[in-house]
Amino acid sequence: MSSDNRWLRSARLELAYFSGRALLASRATRGAGAILRFERVRPRRKDAFQPLKRSEITPAFLDKVIRALKRWGYDIVSLDEACERSVRLPESRQFACLTFDGGAKDLITHAYPVLARHGVPFTAYVPTAFPDGLGEAWWLALEAVTAREARINLVIDHREQRFSVFKPAEKAELYAYLFAWLRKLPPAELSGAIRDLCSRHGFDLSALTRETSMDWADISRLAADPKVTIGSATVHYPVLAHLKDADAQREIAMGKAVLETALRRPVRHMAYPFGDRDSFRRSDVVLAEQAGFVSAATAIGGVVQSEGRTDLHMLPRIAWDGRSRSLRALKVLMAGVTLPRQKFAPRPELDLG
Repeated sequence: MSSDNRWLRSARLELAYFSGRALLASRATRGAGAILRFERVRPRRKDAFQPLKRSEITPAFLDKVIRALKRWGYDIVSLDEACERSVRLPESRQFACLTFDGGAKDLITHAYPVLARHGVPFTAYVPTAFPDGLGEAWWLALEAVTAREARINLVIDHREQRFSVFKPAEKAELYAYLFAWLRKLPPAELSGAIRDLCSRHGFDLSALTRETSMDWADISRLAADPKVTIGSATVHYPVLAHLKDADAQREIAMGKAVLETALRRPVRHMAYPFGDRDSFRRSDVVLAEQAGFVSAATAIGGVVQSEGRTDLHMLPRIAWDGRSRSLRALKVLMAGVTLPRQKFAPRPELDLG
């Protein structure tokens, strides 16, 4: 989302709050509650180039969110209880459920101290190849290479491509372009492409992934806390929509099996990697149910309804944009207010060569 579009969306959420639309919506169409989706939690950085800032919040903001949820009268519940409430009659108080995607090291170093201090339950979705040191955090490697290099070379569609990017805005444009291209590749081709990029520019992909991911000791520490639910995010965190059904089934089932073996307990919940509408198919929803998961979470926005009106294997979540610090906007989204999509004129392509 461009900065102009993001500003407009933020302004419209603020307007919905001050106009009372959020209050009216919560009375008329209130759901059972909302599941919040976060990714990285770490202190604010001053770097001009931060293409993944939308996926980050600070520990201080996490603290403010929890305090606000308590102040607003939400019951902060485990994912198991959220699923139970979704099939019951509406209750007087709505729930809020906190979830964290990706298995990032930040969860144990920066988020967990805040969550433990408040004594609130939460869910961590783990892709099991990452604590084993076998995953590839290609989106972080792409960010690191783009941040460090002014000239970037790689092969795209069998053609050698060269990009010159000196300014932060140029780097951001290139990152968005390469991220979109990489995400569309089948997993084997994606792995080959990011390894080639890192090799050309002398970057250690494996070391970056190990440094930024929780290891099994971290996960065991979380699992020992009765307020923490460990869920699966498959094995290698692929875009499931790009896999054959047999490969998707293996990723989903093996992610569950590896966690259950490591933790010696049932793993009841999973999250679709990336979780947007383009990242998984209806067949993947069926596979998640067949694998024995009680729920499977998406990154598709929305609130959870009561009386079984929400498909537990397509749980909506409110994915918070770390560039926004407005608790008012969060309150509007949690009230179930949906804003119609705006149509914007396409942006001209930049010459990155």
